[in-house]
Amino acid sequence: MTASHRPLRASQLLGLPLLLAATLVAPAASAAPNDSADPALALPPVSVSAEKEPGPMQTLPVSVTALTTEALRDAGIREVRDAAVFAPNVLMNEFTARKLSNPYFRGIGSSPNNPGVTTYFDGVPQLNANSSTLELLDVDQIEFVRGAAGGLFGRNTVGGLINVISRAPGTSWRSGVEVSAGDYRAREALARFSGPLDGERLGLGFAGGHASRDGYTKNSFTGHDLDAREAWFGKFQVRWQPSAEFSARLLLSGERDRDGDYALGDLAALRRNPRSVSRDFEGYTHRDVTAPTLQLEYHGPRLQVSSVTGGVWWRTSDATDLDYTAAPLMTRQNDEKARQLTQEFRLASPAGQSLALTGDCTLRWQAGLFLFDQDYDQRAWNNLSPFVAQTPFALRDQADANLRDTGAGVFGQGVFNLGRDWNLTLGLRFDREHKDADLRTYLIPAVAPGSAVKASRSFSAWSPRFAISRKLATDIMAYATAASGFKAGGFNAIAPAGNQAYGMERSWTYELGLKSECLHRTLRTNLAFYYLDWNQLQLNVPVLASPGRFYIDNAGTARSQGVELELNYRPALGWEVFGSVGSVDATFARGTRSGGRDVGGNRLPYAPEFTAHGGVQYSRHLQPHTRLFARAQFTVCGRFAYDASNAANQETYGVPDFRFGAQARNWFAEVGIKNFTNTKYVPVALPFSPAFAPSGYVGESGAPAAFTVRAGLTF
Repeated sequence: MTASHRPLRASQLLGLPLLLAATLVAPAASAAPNDSADPALALPPVSVSAEKEPGPMQTLPVSVTALTTEALRDAGIREVRDAAVFAPNVLMNEFTARKLSNPYFRGIGSSPNNPGVTTYFDGVPQLNANSSTLELLDVDQIEFVRGAAGGLFGRNTVGGLINVISRAPGTSWRSGVEVSAGDYRAREALARFSGPLDGERLGLGFAGGHASRDGYTKNSFTGHDLDAREAWFGKFQVRWQPSAEFSARLLLSGERDRDGDYALGDLAALRRNPRSVSRDFEGYTHRDVTAPTLQLEYHGPRLQVSSVTGGVWWRTSDATDLDYTAAPLMTRQNDEKARQLTQEFRLASPAGQSLALTGDCTLRWQAGLFLFDQDYDQRAWNNLSPFVAQTPFALRDQADANLRDTGAGVFGQGVFNLGRDWNLTLGLRFDREHKDADLRTYLIPAVAPGSAVKASRSFSAWSPRFAISRKLATDIMAYATAASGFKAGGFNAIAPAGNQAYGMERSWTYELGLKSECLHRTLRTNLAFYYLDWNQLQLNVPVLASPGRFYIDNAGTARSQGVELELNYRPALGWEVFGSVGSVDATFARGTRSGGRDVGGNRLPYAPEFTAHGGVQYSRHLQPHTRLFARAQFTVCGRFAYDASNAANQETYGVPDFRFGAQARNWFAEVGIKNFTNTKYVPVALPFSPAFAPSGYVGESGAPAAFTVRAGLTF
């Protein structure tokens, strides 16, 4: 085992962020003692939408990590996966091609076509993960909500959800430009403007730009880099508020990605020689996304009414060397497109008001209706050489699929305030959806008969939620929750005969938590213990007879349990200390089978034994609006398996990042270094035929050390 892959003890890795924080904070504390009465040290309150309507994060009985505008700015976050490291027990399973992104919360994840964790953009769920990783433009907040959320959000929130909220156009004009450059010829240019057109009644906003870089992975057969990226992106907004009670907001987002090929290569070879592959064919991955959203809100004296109408149109096209060798054996072409329409209507009690019931008991309530329609098409084919096809001529193995999915859900939730210190939450949601499938597979030339399947299925689910919380002190709250989640069954676009359909997955999450703000609100800590129990777990498994293809298979039962801790601390003026740690013990129940093999007792794939993130930031104000800042953070990911067989694993690894720079009222300049130690790791790998990958797996190397300079002007 090489030094770059030698596993470190968990205790060593978890101690690194704390040691770093203590080393840097101690001098500051001695130089400027913590005056706990200084209001400038108090952590600002954070409001989240983890229960649909905004509420204080520290009083909600749910595990949620929220990154505000300031936190996103300080960390230099440009992508959701950069924000995910702040949330314990969260792993973003992403390929170099941005179209494939699968979040795993507490060990729960799934196929892009039926995710276990759903991403929401401004209230619109991304029903397919192919549209869930867009450039972060004018984002106000990102929330990582962990635990089953079916009671309010319905389908595909078995593990939780990612909530991305855009910043609305302001009441004063602001505009700016940003440029950056870095290693691997990384280039980015952004422009934005926002402001009023008619006082506070009408506002307009736009942000957009272009980004590109060369690939991190070298193709030794051709000498070219393989996994370059290029994208154009934009977001347009109009806000209309004719009165204090009513507001409307229209958002239109779009992105055009022209990325290189998947950087997949034999797992053992990548560990010997990271970021290097050898293949005769160099492909591409293209994606186009258009997403309009209309939000309507009415805040009356007795009722709140809201409506979110969303549409998402996306199309992808990718080609790759399917044998991942320098021999002309197999290539793959894959074209996908989808259209989704969603509509949610919600009624709620007035903001900040509760309905008096009896005695000291009051009620805050909400109820709603959700409708969706999704149409998905895929056309994929493998081109097989005569040697692979074992015929005198080349073969084209093609699969065409059309999947149609429509559904509706109704939900309601009440929060009962039982006196001064107790809250009881009762929620229930019912969902029903109908799915149609038209699936065809065939060979060109037709040397063997193809297959055609037309089928329909309907699924229904009740999702209850219970929570009780008690205020133990002014800024300390304890809670207990039990919540249900589900993923509907459906149809695989490509699957072995007899596996075209799969069944519904159900789960229960049980959680005990403690939230506190101490030392005059300079120290915020959140602690949660959880247990998950779910049945008919949906796993993404390979089609053994057709390389590069995967299907969803129900894999029996599984359990997950663990603990999560988050902290934020301001020990002295200018200092910020932050950290999180989580542990996961996620295993299949005895007798569970997946892909035709017994996986009972094995760990779930992409469920790290632990995650940890910690760091420190120091800011020094030279003038009221000018500051210097320096930031160091360290992210650790524990050992995890690549698939249910547990035959191959990624050992524990850590990645340090640094940023420093200057910021004033109208300009900023900064330098960032990611993966400063150039840690070698393989974050994603797939089972593959040993005939082409001797290790039995192909994977992609993690991103290397990268240096970036960024500057901007604000007008």
